[in-house]
Amino acid sequence: MSRKFYWYPNCGTCKKAKKWLDDNEVDYQEIHIVEQTPSKNELKSLVEKSGQPVKKFFNTSGKKYRELGLKDKLKEADEDQMLEWLASDGMLIKRPILESEKKATVGFKPEIYEETWK
Repeated sequence: MSRKFYWYPNCGTCKKAKKWLDDNEVDYQEIHIVEQTPSKNELKSLVEKSGQPVKKFFNTSGKKYRELGLKDKLKEADEDQMLEWLASDGMLIKRPILESEKKATVGFKPEIYEETWK
């Protein structure tokens, strides 16, 4: 099965991750995270596969995150509410996300990609 690469083409970090994948000949399917925002269930699966808390999936440096005041709201929210917010707008999701059948990574760090995807 091909990996799914959720990205936003204007994102510098996403471009670096894509270059790493191409340079290392990793097979993947591109998914524009804003045009095809993952559903709540897809996000739940991504969170489980990543082993990270759902809070790690928020794009905390994004304009939308600040506009919605999520920094304070996240303190009180449960996982279900957080998944709802993430599924409502792809710009709220930290990117890129790379997913296979069994695992997922969020964000891009070359050493993590090296360890996980090579």
